[in-house]
Amino acid sequence: MAKVLAVNISETKGVPKEPIDKGFFEVNHGLNGDAHAGNWHRQVSLLGQESIDKANAAGNLDLCVGKFAENLTTEGIVLYELPVGTKLRIGETEMEVTQIGKECHTGCAIKKLVGDCVMPREGIFTKVLKAGWIKPGDKIEILS
Repeated sequence: MAKVLAVNISETKGVPKEPIDKGFFEVNHGLNGDAHAGNWHRQVSLLGQESIDKANAAGNLDLCVGKFAENLTTEGIVLYELPVGTKLRIGETEMEVTQIGKECHTGCAIKKLVGDCVMPREGIFTKVLKAGWIKPGDKIEILS
């Protein structure tokens, strides 16, 4: 079963995020209080625990949720294989995949900290279609 392991937030861009108990995700905005939220195509970032495990196996530090600045850390779903346009139900929300991977910007605190960042290769981005709360343990369903 695909599920949310952590909801992560930061007030500043380009830094690791901290886990929170639950987050409210607004339509055309993203996670309330997060630096990356806004009316654009990369409102919410997701990264699988499986990707974090790969980075750890490659000899990086003992990396954990939020270290790659992802809003949602997931388990049990290969995120980067989902086509753009895929709709997901996550907790109370509905989201649409808008981008797979990203260009890593220079001066990224994450890359400096861990040496390599899996987010540009295996992270995905979504926009919020239906608002609601997401918390660790919530199920992730592919709608279309």
